[in-house]
Amino acid sequence: MITLQLLPARADSPFNQGKLIATGGVTQVEGTGGSGLTNWALITGYGTDKGIGINAHHTVALLNDFTFNSSGIAVGLYDRVELSYAHQWFDTRDAGARLGIGEGFTFDQDIIGAKVRLIGNAVYDQDSLIPQISVGANYKKNGDQALVRALGARNDDSYDLYISATKIILDQSLILNATARYTEANQFGLLGYGSATSGHTLQTEVSLSYLFTPDIVAGIDFRTKPDNLAFAKEQDAMAVYLAYFFSKNLSVTIAGVDLGDIALQGRQRGFYLSLQAGF
Repeated sequence: MITLQLLPARADSPFNQGKLIATGGVTQVEGTGGSGLTNWALITGYGTDKGIGINAHHTVALLNDFTFNSSGIAVGLYDRVELSYAHQWFDTRDAGARLGIGEGFTFDQDIIGAKVRLIGNAVYDQDSLIPQISVGANYKKNGDQALVRALGARNDDSYDLYISATKIILDQSLILNATARYTEANQFGLLGYGSATSGHTLQTEVSLSYLFTPDIVAGIDFRTKPDNLAFAKEQDAMAVYLAYFFSKNLSVTIAGVDLGDIALQGRQRGFYLSLQAGF
Protein backbone atom coordinates (compact mmCIF):
# COMPACT_ATOMS: atom_id res chain seq x y z
CA MET A 1 0.00 0.00 0.00
CA ILE A 2 1.27 3.47 -0.92
CA THR A 3 0.26 6.16 1.55
CA LEU A 4 -0.62 9.70 0.58
CA GLN A 5 1.56 12.43 2.03
CA LEU A 6 1.11 16.05 1.11
CA LEU A 7 4.51 17.54 0.41
CA PRO A 8 5.23 21.17 1.21
CA ALA A 9 5.97 23.31 -1.82
CA ARG A 10 9.00 25.59 -1.87
CA ALA A 11 7.62 29.08 -1.99
CA ASP A 12 10.81 30.51 -3.45
CA SER A 13 10.87 28.31 -6.56
CA PRO A 14 8.36 27.48 -9.31
CA PHE A 15 9.98 24.02 -9.50
CA ASN A 16 8.38 22.93 -6.24
CA GLN A 17 8.18 19.17 -7.00
CA GLY A 18 5.25 18.82 -4.63
CA LYS A 19 3.71 15.68 -6.16
CA LEU A 20 4.42 12.12 -5.06
CA ILE A 21 7.39 10.36 -6.65
CA ALA A 22 6.48 8.23 -9.72
CA THR A 23 3.10 9.96 -10.15
CA GLY A 24 4.46 12.06 -13.02
CA GLY A 25 5.02 8.86 -14.99
CA VAL A 26 7.85 8.45 -17.45
CA THR A 27 8.03 9.48 -21.11
CA GLN A 28 6.06 7.53 -23.70
CA VAL A 29 6.85 6.97 -27.36
CA GLU A 30 5.45 10.31 -28.62
CA GLY A 31 7.29 12.24 -25.90
CA THR A 32 4.37 12.90 -23.55
CA GLY A 33 3.96 11.94 -19.91
CA GLY A 34 2.82 8.35 -19.54
CA SER A 35 4.28 4.87 -19.75
CA GLY A 36 6.26 3.31 -22.60
CA LEU A 37 3.57 2.99 -25.28
CA THR A 38 0.59 4.77 -23.75
CA ASN A 39 -0.20 8.38 -22.96
CA TRP A 40 -1.49 9.08 -19.45
CA ALA A 41 -3.82 11.85 -18.30
CA LEU A 42 -1.15 12.90 -15.80
CA ILE A 43 0.86 16.05 -16.48
CA THR A 44 4.61 15.44 -16.73
CA GLY A 45 6.90 16.47 -13.91
CA TYR A 46 6.25 16.98 -10.21
CA GLY A 47 4.98 20.55 -10.20
CA THR A 48 1.75 21.19 -8.30
CA ASP A 49 -0.92 23.69 -9.31
CA LYS A 50 1.56 26.34 -8.19
CA GLY A 51 4.61 24.89 -9.92
CA ILE A 52 6.37 23.85 -13.12
CA GLY A 53 8.00 20.54 -14.00
CA ILE A 54 10.44 19.80 -16.82
CA ASN A 55 11.62 16.40 -18.06
CA ALA A 56 14.11 15.43 -20.76
CA HIS A 57 14.38 11.88 -22.07
CA HIS A 58 16.28 9.55 -24.34
CA THR A 59 14.89 6.16 -25.33
CA VAL A 60 16.50 3.39 -27.38
CA ALA A 61 14.71 0.22 -28.51
CA LEU A 62 16.65 -2.68 -30.03
CA LEU A 63 14.38 -4.88 -32.16
CA ASN A 64 15.07 -7.95 -34.30
CA ASP A 65 15.74 -5.94 -37.45
CA PHE A 66 15.51 -2.27 -36.47
CA THR A 67 16.75 0.24 -33.90
CA PHE A 68 14.50 3.02 -32.61
CA ASN A 69 15.68 6.17 -30.81
CA SER A 70 13.81 9.10 -29.34
CA SER A 71 14.98 12.25 -27.56
CA GLY A 72 12.89 15.10 -26.31
CA ILE A 73 11.67 17.44 -23.62
CA ALA A 74 8.32 17.99 -21.91
CA VAL A 75 7.15 20.82 -19.66
CA GLY A 76 4.29 20.61 -17.18
CA LEU A 77 2.69 23.94 -16.24
CA TYR A 78 0.81 24.20 -12.93
CA ASP A 79 -0.42 20.61 -13.15
CA ARG A 80 -2.80 21.74 -15.89
CA VAL A 81 -0.96 21.98 -19.23
CA GLU A 82 1.82 19.89 -20.76
CA LEU A 83 3.90 20.91 -23.79
CA SER A 84 6.29 18.44 -25.40
CA TYR A 85 8.72 17.91 -28.27
CA ALA A 86 10.34 14.67 -29.42
CA HIS A 87 12.63 13.73 -32.29
CA GLN A 88 12.56 10.07 -33.34
CA TRP A 89 14.82 8.14 -35.69
CA PHE A 90 14.40 4.57 -36.89
CA ASP A 91 17.49 2.76 -38.22
CA THR A 92 16.64 0.00 -40.71
CA ARG A 93 20.08 -1.65 -40.33
CA ASP A 94 20.42 -4.67 -42.69
CA ALA A 95 16.68 -4.62 -43.39
CA GLY A 96 17.18 -1.42 -45.38
CA ALA A 97 19.03 -3.36 -48.08
CA ARG A 98 16.29 -6.02 -48.20
CA LEU A 99 13.69 -3.29 -48.60
CA GLY A 100 15.65 -1.65 -51.42
CA ILE A 101 16.18 1.65 -49.60
CA GLY A 102 19.80 1.09 -48.59
CA GLU A 103 21.44 -0.59 -45.63
CA GLY A 104 21.16 1.53 -42.51
CA PHE A 105 18.64 3.95 -44.00
CA THR A 106 17.10 5.95 -41.14
CA PHE A 107 13.54 7.26 -41.04
CA ASP A 108 12.90 10.21 -38.75
CA GLN A 109 10.07 12.36 -37.49
CA ASP A 110 9.42 15.32 -35.19
CA ILE A 111 6.48 15.44 -32.80
CA ILE A 112 5.08 18.52 -31.06
CA GLY A 113 2.50 17.86 -28.36
CA ALA A 114 0.07 19.66 -26.08
CA LYS A 115 -2.06 18.16 -23.29
CA VAL A 116 -4.62 19.79 -20.98
CA ARG A 117 -6.06 18.34 -17.78
CA LEU A 118 -9.83 18.79 -17.80
CA ILE A 119 -11.11 17.26 -14.57
CA GLY A 120 -10.00 15.14 -11.65
CA ASN A 121 -6.74 14.64 -9.81
CA ALA A 122 -5.42 11.10 -10.02
CA VAL A 123 -3.38 11.40 -6.82
CA TYR A 124 -5.45 13.47 -4.41
CA ASP A 125 -9.00 12.40 -5.38
CA GLN A 126 -8.71 9.08 -3.55
CA ASP A 127 -12.28 9.28 -2.24
CA SER A 128 -13.75 9.72 -5.74
CA LEU A 129 -14.38 7.28 -8.56
CA ILE A 130 -13.80 10.01 -11.13
CA PRO A 131 -10.40 9.62 -12.85
CA GLN A 132 -8.14 12.38 -14.00
CA ILE A 133 -9.13 13.16 -17.60
CA SER A 134 -6.99 15.02 -20.11
CA VAL A 135 -7.20 15.78 -23.81
CA GLY A 136 -4.30 16.39 -26.14
CA ALA A 137 -2.91 16.63 -29.64
CA ASN A 138 0.32 15.69 -31.40
CA TYR A 139 1.52 17.28 -34.62
CA LYS A 140 3.81 14.85 -36.44
CA LYS A 141 6.16 15.66 -39.31
CA ASN A 142 8.06 12.91 -41.12
CA GLY A 143 11.47 13.82 -42.52
CA ASP A 144 11.34 11.47 -45.52
CA GLN A 145 8.53 12.81 -47.68
CA ALA A 146 9.41 11.18 -51.01
CA LEU A 147 10.09 7.75 -49.53
CA VAL A 148 7.03 7.46 -47.28
CA ARG A 149 4.83 8.51 -50.19
CA ALA A 150 6.50 5.87 -52.37
CA LEU A 151 5.66 3.30 -49.68
CA GLY A 152 2.00 4.25 -49.99
CA ALA A 153 1.51 6.89 -47.30
CA ARG A 154 -0.81 9.73 -48.25
CA ASN A 155 0.85 12.40 -46.10
CA ASP A 156 4.25 13.26 -44.68
CA ASP A 157 2.69 15.21 -41.81
CA SER A 158 -0.44 14.69 -39.74
CA TYR A 159 -1.96 14.97 -36.28
CA ASP A 160 -3.20 12.76 -33.47
CA LEU A 161 -6.01 13.71 -31.10
CA TYR A 162 -6.53 11.82 -27.86
CA ILE A 163 -8.42 11.68 -24.58
CA SER A 164 -6.93 9.87 -21.58
CA ALA A 165 -8.31 8.79 -18.22
CA THR A 166 -5.95 7.83 -15.38
CA LYS A 167 -6.84 6.60 -11.90
CA ILE A 168 -4.32 5.98 -9.12
CA ILE A 169 -5.59 3.73 -6.32
CA LEU A 170 -3.02 4.25 -3.61
CA ASP A 171 -4.34 1.69 -1.13
CA GLN A 172 -4.03 -0.97 -3.86
CA SER A 173 -0.78 0.48 -5.29
CA LEU A 174 -2.34 0.56 -8.78
CA ILE A 175 -2.23 2.99 -11.69
CA LEU A 176 -4.94 2.40 -14.31
CA ASN A 177 -5.06 4.18 -17.66
CA ALA A 178 -7.12 4.16 -20.84
CA THR A 179 -6.63 6.35 -23.91
CA ALA A 180 -8.60 6.77 -27.12
CA ARG A 181 -6.44 8.12 -29.96
CA TYR A 182 -7.66 9.44 -33.32
CA THR A 183 -4.73 8.85 -35.66
CA GLU A 184 -3.59 7.83 -39.13
CA ALA A 185 0.07 7.30 -38.21
CA ASN A 186 1.78 4.31 -39.85
CA GLN A 187 4.15 2.71 -37.32
CA PHE A 188 3.67 5.70 -35.00
CA GLY A 189 4.30 7.99 -38.01
CA LEU A 190 7.77 6.74 -38.95
CA LEU A 191 6.31 5.35 -42.22
CA GLY A 192 4.13 8.37 -42.88
CA TYR A 193 0.43 8.85 -42.36
CA GLY A 194 -2.63 7.30 -43.95
CA SER A 195 -2.84 5.84 -47.44
CA ALA A 196 -4.72 6.45 -50.66
CA THR A 197 -7.75 4.61 -49.30
CA SER A 198 -7.64 5.16 -45.53
CA GLY A 199 -7.02 7.90 -43.01
CA HIS A 200 -7.76 8.67 -39.38
CA THR A 201 -9.29 5.94 -37.24
CA LEU A 202 -9.95 5.58 -33.52
CA GLN A 203 -7.35 3.46 -31.70
CA THR A 204 -7.07 2.43 -28.06
CA GLU A 205 -4.29 2.32 -25.47
CA VAL A 206 -4.51 0.72 -22.03
CA SER A 207 -2.00 0.28 -19.25
CA LEU A 208 -1.91 -1.30 -15.81
CA SER A 209 0.90 -0.45 -13.40
CA TYR A 210 1.74 -1.65 -9.91
CA LEU A 211 3.83 0.29 -7.39
CA PHE A 212 5.93 -2.27 -5.52
CA THR A 213 7.42 0.61 -3.53
CA PRO A 214 7.06 4.37 -3.99
CA ASP A 215 10.06 4.32 -6.37
CA ILE A 216 9.66 0.96 -8.19
CA VAL A 217 6.85 0.55 -10.72
CA ALA A 218 6.10 -2.37 -13.04
CA GLY A 219 3.40 -2.51 -15.65
CA ILE A 220 2.03 -3.63 -18.98
CA ASP A 221 0.95 -1.53 -21.97
CA PHE A 222 -1.23 -2.50 -24.92
CA ARG A 223 -1.82 -0.27 -27.93
CA THR A 224 -3.75 -0.78 -31.15
CA LYS A 225 -2.41 0.77 -34.36
CA PRO A 226 -3.93 1.64 -37.75
CA ASP A 227 -3.39 -0.75 -40.65
CA ASN A 228 -3.23 1.62 -43.62
CA LEU A 229 -0.37 0.58 -45.91
CA ALA A 230 -1.17 -1.97 -48.61
CA PHE A 231 2.35 -3.38 -48.87
CA ALA A 232 2.69 -4.45 -45.22
CA LYS A 233 0.19 -5.32 -42.52
CA GLU A 234 0.54 -3.38 -39.26
CA GLN A 235 -0.19 -5.08 -35.96
CA ASP A 236 -0.85 -4.01 -32.39
CA ALA A 237 1.94 -3.30 -29.89
CA MET A 238 2.56 -4.24 -26.28
CA ALA A 239 5.25 -3.78 -23.66
CA VAL A 240 6.05 -5.05 -20.18
CA TYR A 241 8.19 -2.64 -18.20
CA LEU A 242 9.95 -1.91 -14.93
CA ALA A 243 10.75 1.66 -13.88
CA TYR A 244 13.02 2.76 -11.05
CA PHE A 245 12.90 6.32 -9.76
CA PHE A 246 16.25 7.20 -8.19
CA SER A 247 14.65 10.49 -7.18
CA LYS A 248 12.18 12.96 -8.64
CA ASN A 249 15.06 14.13 -10.84
CA LEU A 250 16.10 10.84 -12.44
CA SER A 251 14.44 7.59 -13.51
CA VAL A 252 15.24 4.62 -15.72
CA THR A 253 12.80 2.29 -17.47
CA ILE A 254 13.60 -1.09 -19.00
CA ALA A 255 11.05 -3.09 -20.96
CA GLY A 256 10.38 -5.96 -23.27
CA VAL A 257 8.44 -4.83 -26.31
CA ASP A 258 6.52 -6.45 -29.17
CA LEU A 259 5.61 -4.09 -32.03
CA GLY A 260 4.22 -6.73 -34.38
CA ASP A 261 5.24 -7.11 -38.02
CA ILE A 262 7.05 -4.09 -39.48
CA ALA A 263 7.58 -3.61 -43.23
CA LEU A 264 7.49 -7.32 -44.15
CA GLN A 265 10.42 -8.10 -41.84
CA GLY A 266 8.50 -10.33 -39.45
CA ARG A 267 7.43 -9.77 -35.89
CA GLN A 268 9.64 -7.20 -34.18
CA ARG A 269 10.40 -8.00 -30.56
CA GLY A 270 13.15 -6.66 -28.37
CA PHE A 271 13.79 -4.43 -25.40
CA TYR A 272 14.06 -0.76 -24.71
CA LEU A 273 15.87 1.42 -22.23
CA SER A 274 14.65 4.91 -21.37
CA LEU A 275 16.33 7.53 -19.20
CA GLN A 276 14.45 10.54 -17.90
CA ALA A 277 15.92 13.52 -16.07
CA GLY A 278 14.06 16.54 -14.79
CA PHE A 279 13.37 19.12 -12.14
